[in-house]
Amino acid sequence: MAGDYVLAIDQGTTGTTVMVLNHDSVVIGEMYSEFEQHYPRPGWVEHDANEIWDVSMQVVEDALNEAGVSAGDLAAVSVTNQRETIVLWDRETGEPVHNAIVWQDRRTAEFCDELMERGLEDTFRNKTGLVIDPYFSGTKVRWMFENVEGLRERAQNGEIAFGTIDSWMVWNLTGGKVHITDYSNASRTLIYNIYDLKWDEELLEILEVPKEVLPEVKPSSYVFGETDPDSFFEAAVPVAGIAGDQQAALFGQACYEPGLAKNTYGTGSFVLMNTGTEAVPSNEGLLTTIAWGIGDEPVVYALEGAIFITGAAVQWLRDGLEIIEDAAETEELAKSIDSNDGVYFVPALVGLGAPHWDSYARGTIVGITRGNTRAHLARAALESMAYQTRDVVRAMERDSGIEVKEFRADGGAVANTFLMQFQADILGVSVEVPEIVETTAVGSAYMAGLATGFWESKEELAEKWSLQRRYDPEMGEEERERLHQLWLKAVERAKGWEREEQEAAEQA
Repeated sequence: MAGDYVLAIDQGTTGTTVMVLNHDSVVIGEMYSEFEQHYPRPGWVEHDANEIWDVSMQVVEDALNEAGVSAGDLAAVSVTNQRETIVLWDRETGEPVHNAIVWQDRRTAEFCDELMERGLEDTFRNKTGLVIDPYFSGTKVRWMFENVEGLRERAQNGEIAFGTIDSWMVWNLTGGKVHITDYSNASRTLIYNIYDLKWDEELLEILEVPKEVLPEVKPSSYVFGETDPDSFFEAAVPVAGIAGDQQAALFGQACYEPGLAKNTYGTGSFVLMNTGTEAVPSNEGLLTTIAWGIGDEPVVYALEGAIFITGAAVQWLRDGLEIIEDAAETEELAKSIDSNDGVYFVPALVGLGAPHWDSYARGTIVGITRGNTRAHLARAALESMAYQTRDVVRAMERDSGIEVKEFRADGGAVANTFLMQFQADILGVSVEVPEIVETTAVGSAYMAGLATGFWESKEELAEKWSLQRRYDPEMGEEERERLHQLWLKAVERAKGWEREEQEAAEQA
């Protein structure tokens, strides 16, 4: 086996992280860079796909330099990505036909309402495990065909490629030779049958998506192709691992057995529970999704609760309200007061995800008095992450019949000790933070390493997981329930806000 290292590209919503790992899973090089967010209209979120590629390659170069290795020293490259974000590009030129439409984007909310009014919710759920919501890729693709002139005809002629960000990255890594995705990303498109493991003809017809644009779907741990030396630092390296970021984090957290669960605290937060080779339908507003596929093994499924805004709420305090200069300030501010004093922040800045699923909810801050300060807003923002996580975990337990006994946490926000302790308190369950908290990159690296023989088995990888810190609950049950009931009351205030405004305007 050539190469002594695996390189993981973690292409996220606000930036790209690249890590270089050795055989002992030690990170010897890690770099990060943000890229621009575009908000052309309220509720719309876009990225420049070319900028994503350029920034990612710069970060790859920087990470290799920090590690002191060259691309030729790599055994494999993996990609993990922000899910549901879509790109359509010209197969000939490789140029995107429009900005990427980001998973947070809500422009297709009215079309989703139409699909539900047509009674199609069960049709989609029974095939994809998903709910009808603008979050997922399918309605975004349809919007693109409806709004980019001549695009549908070009697509039907085989001139256009569609993909989530993993497809876009691999296309560029391989010099335009490979148009592919993996099970985990395909399962988030609203057009992939997670039981039959194929693009679904009926759903494609409903959403009017030409099948000519679709990528091939393969297991998450699989050799997809090689990097093109002209595109990737003069080296041909196997591209051998692809997974959506949350599934990759579940894998990186070594949640290989049914019932193990984790939450990744990022721009949004995503709670996933491994349910094994059985797909568990949800009656609680959760998603049934594919966790991963490893080579020829049966696919593994998961239950997921997608929370749209968690870390992004803190970013809003920093960039929108400008009441903090750095996200790290929130920890000290939250600890500077004894309680939230009844202040609750429901960060429905792009609607509410699981388990509420309300595209028309909007951000709401309640309980404010003259005695409140920015410390209360900072604390409320952090507490909102924990409350939303509890809502999802309880729904997950009801769906699966499995009680969560321990809870693994990762992502940037785990450095906030106030948040982690409050999460344990409001859940009533111990929260475990691993030594390596950037588990999305690690998980995809593990997948690439398994595909190329760099690592031998999941058992070997599970032994590499190590605990950094454990937070045990300290709050009494009565107080836990009192705080949570007030949170649910605040959530009700946030629901349906934009719809009510629209109805009022129409009546006027």
